[in-house]
Amino acid sequence: MLQGHRTWVFANKPVILSTGTVGGPFEAKGKMADDFDLLHEDLWLGEDSYEKAHKVLFEEAYFKALEKANLEKEKVEFIISGDLVNQITPSSFAARTFSVPFLGIFGACSTSMEGLALGAYIVNYGGANYLLTGAASHNTAIEKQFRYPTEYGGQKPPTAQWTVTGAGAALLGKKGVGKAPVVTAATIGRVVDLGMSDPFNMGGAMAPAAVDTIEAHFRDLNLDPNYYDLIVTGDLGKIGRSVALDLFHQHGFLMDENKFQDCGLMIYRDGQPVLSGASGAGCSAVVIYGHLLNRMKKGEFKKILAVATGALLSPLTYQQNETIPCIAHAVAIEYRG
Repeated sequence: MLQGHRTWVFANKPVILSTGTVGGPFEAKGKMADDFDLLHEDLWLGEDSYEKAHKVLFEEAYFKALEKANLEKEKVEFIISGDLVNQITPSSFAARTFSVPFLGIFGACSTSMEGLALGAYIVNYGGANYLLTGAASHNTAIEKQFRYPTEYGGQKPPTAQWTVTGAGAALLGKKGVGKAPVVTAATIGRVVDLGMSDPFNMGGAMAPAAVDTIEAHFRDLNLDPNYYDLIVTGDLGKIGRSVALDLFHQHGFLMDENKFQDCGLMIYRDGQPVLSGASGAGCSAVVIYGHLLNRMKKGEFKKILAVATGALLSPLTYQQNETIPCIAHAVAIEYRG
Protein backbone atom coordinates (compact mmCIF):
# COMPACT_ATOMS: atom_id res chain seq x y z
CA MET A 1 0.00 0.00 0.00
CA LEU A 2 1.24 3.46 -0.87
CA GLN A 3 1.28 5.80 2.11
CA GLY A 4 2.12 9.43 1.63
CA HIS A 5 3.89 10.37 -1.57
CA ARG A 6 6.64 7.74 -1.91
CA THR A 7 6.47 5.10 0.83
CA TRP A 8 5.25 1.52 0.51
CA VAL A 9 3.87 -0.15 3.62
CA PHE A 10 3.97 -3.96 3.49
CA ALA A 11 0.96 -5.37 5.32
CA ASN A 12 2.14 -8.97 4.84
CA LYS A 13 5.63 -8.18 6.17
CA PRO A 14 7.90 -10.22 3.88
CA VAL A 15 10.48 -12.19 5.83
CA ILE A 16 14.24 -12.09 5.36
CA LEU A 17 14.65 -15.86 5.61
CA SER A 18 18.43 -15.83 5.39
CA THR A 19 21.36 -13.83 4.09
CA GLY A 20 24.78 -14.51 2.60
CA THR A 21 27.80 -12.22 2.87
CA VAL A 22 31.21 -12.63 1.21
CA GLY A 23 34.28 -10.40 1.54
CA GLY A 24 37.84 -9.95 0.39
CA PRO A 25 41.23 -9.83 2.16
CA PHE A 26 40.95 -6.18 3.20
CA GLU A 27 37.53 -6.83 4.74
CA ALA A 28 39.00 -9.78 6.62
CA LYS A 29 41.13 -7.24 8.51
CA GLY A 30 38.16 -5.01 9.31
CA LYS A 31 35.85 -4.71 12.30
CA MET A 32 33.21 -7.05 10.89
CA ALA A 33 35.30 -10.03 9.80
CA ASP A 34 33.33 -12.36 12.10
CA ASP A 35 30.04 -11.33 10.48
CA PHE A 36 30.97 -12.59 7.00
CA ASP A 37 29.95 -16.06 5.89
CA LEU A 38 33.02 -16.34 3.68
CA LEU A 39 36.25 -14.35 3.35
CA HIS A 40 38.86 -14.65 0.61
CA GLU A 41 42.63 -14.40 0.96
CA ASP A 42 43.16 -12.59 -2.34
CA LEU A 43 41.24 -10.42 -4.79
CA TRP A 44 41.34 -12.87 -7.69
CA LEU A 45 39.04 -15.51 -6.13
CA GLY A 46 40.64 -18.11 -8.39
CA GLU A 47 39.67 -16.19 -11.56
CA ASP A 48 41.83 -14.55 -14.24
CA SER A 49 40.20 -11.11 -14.05
CA TYR A 50 38.77 -8.90 -11.33
CA GLU A 51 35.45 -8.67 -13.17
CA LYS A 52 35.11 -12.45 -13.14
CA ALA A 53 35.97 -12.42 -9.45
CA HIS A 54 33.21 -9.85 -8.99
CA LYS A 55 30.72 -12.34 -10.49
CA VAL A 56 31.94 -15.05 -8.11
CA LEU A 57 31.19 -12.79 -5.12
CA PHE A 58 27.54 -12.74 -6.19
CA GLU A 59 27.37 -16.49 -6.75
CA GLU A 60 28.87 -17.29 -3.37
CA ALA A 61 26.59 -14.88 -1.51
CA TYR A 62 23.52 -16.43 -3.19
CA PHE A 63 24.64 -19.97 -2.42
CA LYS A 64 25.35 -19.08 1.21
CA ALA A 65 21.87 -17.59 1.64
CA LEU A 66 20.26 -20.69 0.11
CA GLU A 67 22.43 -23.03 2.17
CA LYS A 68 21.49 -21.31 5.43
CA ALA A 69 17.79 -21.53 4.53
CA ASN A 70 18.14 -25.15 3.36
CA LEU A 71 16.46 -24.20 0.09
CA GLU A 72 17.21 -25.49 -3.41
CA LYS A 73 17.88 -22.82 -6.03
CA GLU A 74 15.10 -24.29 -8.18
CA LYS A 75 12.57 -22.91 -5.69
CA VAL A 76 13.74 -19.33 -6.17
CA GLU A 77 11.41 -17.54 -8.58
CA PHE A 78 13.36 -14.31 -9.12
CA ILE A 79 16.75 -12.70 -8.60
CA ILE A 80 17.04 -8.91 -8.31
CA SER A 81 20.57 -7.54 -8.25
CA GLY A 82 22.95 -4.91 -9.50
CA ASP A 83 26.52 -3.61 -9.33
CA LEU A 84 28.78 -0.83 -10.63
CA VAL A 85 30.43 -2.45 -13.64
CA ASN A 86 29.34 -1.44 -17.15
CA GLN A 87 25.98 -3.00 -18.02
CA ILE A 88 25.96 -4.73 -14.56
CA THR A 89 27.64 -7.76 -16.13
CA PRO A 90 28.70 -9.42 -12.82
CA SER A 91 25.03 -9.44 -11.77
CA SER A 92 23.83 -10.76 -15.12
CA PHE A 93 26.52 -13.42 -15.43
CA ALA A 94 25.84 -14.65 -11.87
CA ALA A 95 22.13 -14.87 -12.75
CA ARG A 96 23.17 -16.91 -15.79
CA THR A 97 24.76 -19.42 -13.43
CA PHE A 98 21.50 -19.80 -11.50
CA SER A 99 19.18 -19.86 -14.51
CA VAL A 100 16.48 -18.05 -12.51
CA PRO A 101 14.27 -15.22 -13.86
CA PHE A 102 16.34 -12.10 -13.39
CA LEU A 103 15.69 -8.39 -12.86
CA GLY A 104 18.86 -6.34 -13.19
CA ILE A 105 18.86 -2.94 -11.50
CA PHE A 106 21.29 -0.05 -11.22
CA GLY A 107 21.16 2.34 -8.30
CA ALA A 108 24.92 2.65 -7.85
CA CYS A 109 25.67 2.18 -4.14
CA SER A 110 21.95 2.40 -3.30
CA THR A 111 21.33 -0.89 -5.14
CA SER A 112 21.16 -3.09 -2.04
CA MET A 113 18.11 -1.36 -0.57
CA GLU A 114 16.56 -0.71 -3.98
CA GLY A 115 16.61 -4.46 -4.54
CA LEU A 116 15.28 -5.21 -1.07
CA ALA A 117 12.44 -2.69 -1.52
CA LEU A 118 11.43 -4.11 -4.91
CA GLY A 119 11.79 -7.69 -3.68
CA ALA A 120 9.63 -7.01 -0.63
CA TYR A 121 6.99 -5.39 -2.84
CA ILE A 122 6.86 -8.44 -5.11
CA VAL A 123 6.67 -10.94 -2.25
CA ASN A 124 4.17 -8.82 -0.28
CA TYR A 125 1.69 -8.90 -3.18
CA GLY A 126 2.11 -12.57 -4.00
CA GLY A 127 4.44 -12.16 -6.96
CA ALA A 128 6.91 -14.69 -5.58
CA ASN A 129 7.25 -17.26 -2.84
CA TYR A 130 11.04 -17.03 -2.72
CA LEU A 131 13.19 -14.24 -4.11
CA LEU A 132 16.92 -13.47 -3.93
CA THR A 133 18.21 -9.93 -3.96
CA GLY A 134 21.77 -8.71 -3.70
CA ALA A 135 24.45 -6.16 -4.44
CA ALA A 136 28.22 -6.40 -4.77
CA SER A 137 31.37 -4.46 -5.51
CA HIS A 138 35.01 -5.38 -6.07
CA ASN A 139 37.67 -2.85 -5.11
CA THR A 140 40.03 -3.23 -8.04
CA ALA A 141 37.32 -3.75 -10.67
CA ILE A 142 35.43 -0.64 -9.57
CA GLU A 143 38.49 1.56 -9.04
CA LYS A 144 39.49 0.73 -12.60
CA GLN A 145 35.96 1.50 -13.77
CA PHE A 146 35.47 4.87 -12.13
CA ARG A 147 38.95 6.19 -11.38
CA TYR A 148 42.32 4.63 -12.26
CA PRO A 149 43.74 1.10 -12.15
CA THR A 150 45.16 0.56 -8.66
CA GLU A 151 48.55 -0.28 -10.17
CA TYR A 152 48.96 3.45 -10.95
CA GLY A 153 49.21 4.20 -7.26
CA GLY A 154 47.47 7.54 -7.76
CA GLN A 155 47.20 9.90 -4.81
CA LYS A 156 43.68 10.44 -3.43
CA PRO A 157 42.32 13.38 -1.42
CA PRO A 158 41.05 12.94 2.16
CA THR A 159 37.43 13.06 0.93
CA ALA A 160 37.85 9.84 -1.10
CA GLN A 161 36.49 6.48 0.06
CA TRP A 162 37.62 2.86 -0.22
CA THR A 163 35.52 0.55 -2.40
CA VAL A 164 34.46 -2.58 -0.52
CA THR A 165 35.19 -5.99 -1.99
CA GLY A 166 32.08 -7.85 -0.96
CA ALA A 167 28.64 -9.15 -1.81
CA GLY A 168 25.52 -9.34 0.30
CA ALA A 169 22.39 -11.28 -0.61
CA ALA A 170 19.03 -11.75 1.10
CA LEU A 171 16.49 -14.50 0.57
CA LEU A 172 12.95 -13.16 0.92
CA GLY A 173 9.88 -15.27 1.55
CA LYS A 174 6.27 -15.03 2.66
CA LYS A 175 6.67 -16.75 6.00
CA GLY A 176 9.50 -17.62 8.33
CA VAL A 177 9.99 -20.07 11.17
CA GLY A 178 10.44 -18.57 14.63
CA LYS A 179 11.87 -15.11 15.14
CA ALA A 180 13.03 -13.40 11.98
CA PRO A 181 13.63 -9.94 10.49
CA VAL A 182 10.75 -8.65 8.38
CA VAL A 183 10.47 -5.78 5.93
CA THR A 184 7.70 -3.41 7.00
CA ALA A 185 8.08 -0.40 4.70
CA ALA A 186 10.23 1.20 2.01
CA THR A 187 10.64 4.79 0.89
CA ILE A 188 11.80 5.24 -2.69
CA GLY A 189 14.33 7.99 -3.28
CA ARG A 190 14.21 10.74 -5.83
CA VAL A 191 17.22 12.00 -7.79
CA VAL A 192 18.86 14.95 -6.02
CA ASP A 193 21.68 17.00 -7.57
CA LEU A 194 23.06 20.05 -5.77
CA GLY A 195 25.75 20.66 -8.36
CA MET A 196 28.74 18.79 -6.95
CA SER A 197 31.10 17.35 -9.57
CA ASP A 198 34.07 15.91 -7.64
CA PRO A 199 34.14 12.08 -8.04
CA PHE A 200 36.45 11.91 -5.02
CA ASN A 201 33.79 13.33 -2.71
CA MET A 202 30.89 10.92 -3.08
CA GLY A 203 29.81 11.30 0.53
CA GLY A 204 29.29 15.04 0.21
CA ALA A 205 27.38 14.58 -3.03
CA MET A 206 25.08 11.84 -1.66
CA ALA A 207 24.25 13.39 1.71
CA PRO A 208 21.39 15.63 0.44
CA ALA A 209 19.70 12.62 -1.19
CA ALA A 210 19.96 10.63 2.05
CA VAL A 211 18.43 13.48 4.05
CA ASP A 212 15.66 13.92 1.48
CA THR A 213 14.63 10.25 1.66
CA ILE A 214 14.89 9.97 5.43
CA GLU A 215 12.74 13.05 5.99
CA ALA A 216 10.21 11.79 3.43
CA HIS A 217 10.02 8.42 5.22
CA PHE A 218 9.12 9.97 8.55
CA ARG A 219 6.76 12.46 6.92
CA ASP A 220 4.90 9.81 4.90
CA LEU A 221 4.49 7.48 7.87
CA ASN A 222 3.95 10.24 10.43
CA LEU A 223 6.62 8.75 12.67
CA ASP A 224 8.79 10.31 15.34
CA PRO A 225 12.54 10.19 14.56
CA ASN A 226 13.03 8.11 17.70
CA TYR A 227 10.84 5.30 16.32
CA TYR A 228 13.89 3.37 15.11
CA ASP A 229 16.71 2.03 17.24
CA LEU A 230 19.14 2.76 14.42
CA ILE A 231 19.11 4.79 11.20
CA VAL A 232 22.02 3.71 9.04
CA THR A 233 23.11 5.18 5.72
CA GLY A 234 25.00 3.24 3.08
CA ASP A 235 28.30 4.95 2.53
CA LEU A 236 28.32 8.65 3.26
CA GLY A 237 31.63 8.36 5.09
CA LYS A 238 32.97 11.07 7.40
CA ILE A 239 32.27 13.97 5.07
CA GLY A 240 28.80 12.86 4.02
CA ARG A 241 27.62 12.02 7.52
CA SER A 242 28.74 15.44 8.77
CA VAL A 243 26.96 17.16 5.87
CA ALA A 244 23.79 15.14 6.52
CA LEU A 245 23.73 16.08 10.20
CA ASP A 246 24.14 19.76 9.25
CA LEU A 247 21.22 19.49 6.81
CA PHE A 248 18.99 17.82 9.41
CA HIS A 249 19.80 20.67 11.79
CA GLN A 250 19.03 23.29 9.13
CA HIS A 251 15.68 21.62 8.38
CA GLY A 252 14.71 21.40 12.05
CA PHE A 253 14.68 17.59 11.90
CA LEU A 254 15.58 16.20 15.33
CA MET A 255 18.09 13.49 14.41
CA ASP A 256 19.79 11.67 17.30
CA GLU A 257 23.48 11.59 16.33
CA ASN A 258 24.05 8.38 18.28
CA LYS A 259 21.31 6.59 16.33
CA PHE A 260 22.48 7.96 12.99
CA GLN A 261 25.32 5.75 11.77
CA ASP A 262 26.95 4.92 8.44
CA CYS A 263 27.97 1.57 6.97
CA GLY A 264 31.03 3.16 5.39
CA LEU A 265 32.29 4.17 8.85
CA MET A 266 31.48 0.86 10.50
CA ILE A 267 33.13 -1.81 8.38
CA TYR A 268 36.86 -1.03 8.71
CA ARG A 269 39.18 -0.57 11.66
CA ASP A 270 40.99 2.59 12.65
CA GLY A 271 44.32 2.54 10.89
CA GLN A 272 43.10 0.94 7.69
CA PRO A 273 43.86 3.45 4.87
CA VAL A 274 40.29 4.20 3.84
CA LEU A 275 40.45 8.02 4.10
CA SER A 276 36.82 9.20 4.53
CA GLY A 277 35.40 5.66 4.88
CA ALA A 278 34.08 2.84 2.73
CA SER A 279 31.85 2.83 -0.33
CA GLY A 280 30.69 0.54 -3.13
CA ALA A 281 27.45 -1.30 -3.82
CA GLY A 282 28.69 -4.10 -1.57
CA CYS A 283 29.26 -1.80 1.40
CA SER A 284 25.69 -1.44 2.67
CA ALA A 285 24.87 -4.97 1.48
CA VAL A 286 27.47 -6.73 3.66
CA VAL A 287 27.05 -4.45 6.68
CA ILE A 288 23.25 -4.69 6.75
CA TYR A 289 22.85 -8.33 5.71
CA GLY A 290 25.74 -9.45 7.90
CA HIS A 291 26.66 -7.30 10.88
CA LEU A 292 23.41 -5.44 11.55
CA LEU A 293 21.05 -8.40 11.12
CA ASN A 294 23.30 -10.39 13.44
CA ARG A 295 22.95 -7.64 16.01
CA MET A 296 19.18 -7.70 15.55
CA LYS A 297 19.18 -11.43 16.22
CA LYS A 298 21.10 -10.79 19.44
CA GLY A 299 18.41 -8.36 20.55
CA GLU A 300 20.49 -5.18 20.25
CA PHE A 301 18.07 -3.62 17.75
CA LYS A 302 14.40 -4.26 17.12
CA LYS A 303 13.81 -1.67 14.41
CA ILE A 304 16.28 -0.23 11.94
CA LEU A 305 15.93 2.06 8.94
CA ALA A 306 18.50 1.11 6.31
CA VAL A 307 19.17 3.90 3.82
CA ALA A 308 21.49 2.95 0.97
CA THR A 309 22.91 5.90 -0.95
CA GLY A 310 24.09 6.06 -4.56
CA ALA A 311 25.91 8.49 -6.87
CA LEU A 312 24.48 8.06 -10.36
CA LEU A 313 27.49 9.25 -12.32
CA SER A 314 29.52 7.35 -14.91
CA PRO A 315 32.99 7.84 -16.41
CA LEU A 316 31.28 9.29 -19.49
CA THR A 317 29.22 11.87 -17.58
CA TYR A 318 32.32 12.95 -15.66
CA GLN A 319 34.24 13.40 -18.92
CA GLN A 320 31.35 15.54 -20.20
CA ASN A 321 31.62 17.80 -17.12
CA GLU A 322 28.25 16.75 -15.74
CA THR A 323 27.42 17.20 -12.07
CA ILE A 324 26.62 14.17 -9.90
CA PRO A 325 22.95 13.20 -9.44
CA CYS A 326 22.39 11.10 -6.33
CA ILE A 327 19.68 8.93 -4.81
CA ALA A 328 18.87 7.08 -1.60
CA HIS A 329 16.38 4.29 -0.86
CA ALA A 330 15.20 3.51 2.67
CA VAL A 331 13.93 0.15 3.95
CA ALA A 332 12.45 -0.44 7.40
CA ILE A 333 13.46 -3.77 8.95
CA GLU A 334 11.94 -5.02 12.19
CA TYR A 335 12.74 -8.13 14.20
CA ARG A 336 9.59 -9.97 15.17
CA GLY A 337 8.63 -13.30 16.64
